[in-house]
Amino acid sequence: MFDLKNKTAVVTGGGGVLCGCMALELASRGAGVAVLDLRKDAAQAVADQIAKAGGHAVGIACDVLDKAGLQAARDAVLAEFGGIDILINGAGGNSPKATTSHETCRIEDLQEDAHGSTVVSGNPFPETSSNFDVSAFQCRNPMSFFDLDPDAVEFVFRLNFLGTLLPSQVFGRVMAGQRSGVIVNISSMNAFKPLTKIPAYSAAKAAISNFTQWLAAHFAPVNVRVNAIAPGFFLTEQNRFLLTDEKTGELTERGNAIIAHTPLGRFGQPEDLNGTLVWLVSDASRFVTGVVVPVDGGFSAFGGV
Repeated sequence: MFDLKNKTAVVTGGGGVLCGCMALELASRGAGVAVLDLRKDAAQAVADQIAKAGGHAVGIACDVLDKAGLQAARDAVLAEFGGIDILINGAGGNSPKATTSHETCRIEDLQEDAHGSTVVSGNPFPETSSNFDVSAFQCRNPMSFFDLDPDAVEFVFRLNFLGTLLPSQVFGRVMAGQRSGVIVNISSMNAFKPLTKIPAYSAAKAAISNFTQWLAAHFAPVNVRVNAIAPGFFLTEQNRFLLTDEKTGELTERGNAIIAHTPLGRFGQPEDLNGTLVWLVSDASRFVTGVVVPVDGGFSAFGGV
């Protein structure tokens, strides 16, 4: 029921921690895997791991916002494997300029300079200096809701929503022609319960959940199922600076708050997503389409009291 032999899977964002783990899991169950990532070296590193374990994989550099590039990647996958059965839309992310420094609005956030502008030089994320290149932009210090960069908000929506829609068009066309296939989108528990500080990312992931339902109904007549996984809090290199102290390794205030609101009492590990993933892409869920499955240790189910 969970056998994926003779299946071909395409994983966007496959060079990252979570989607790289997904790619390895799919390969371990017999699927051929095309690892797509903006960075060729990251994609190839995961493909090499799969090959070393005896699997069949290729690493392909691909920008999920470039439809021509996606079409070229599709052609490469078809030339290598002959078909496409599974698409994991894992590419996504956030931007510091679309993130507020404080959880709630403060009176001082309303202050403006003599020119009516709240934009000044500075790093609104001093704790992120080793993780993000903040020298390329100017922003209010601290960053309030009123100072969020519209271009950064647009980027977050493009990366997450359009970066899911375009691969679904390009690779979904192959599946529709085959009259079979499975698409798994990566939403977030933010889509269920928006988090403070990250309005653009939360809203973009909510759009992914809605799109998953829309696409499931749209593709049903051609036997292509569409579902989504909504991960909770997983420690990755992208969020470790927010959740743990880089010097002591202890949880930050935000990290402790997350654990306190997670009934299972821990962060997720990449492997925790694999069981749900295999269920959704295999015949075990052959009558399941249009669902968004939280894998969050109970965070979205807990009211805090």
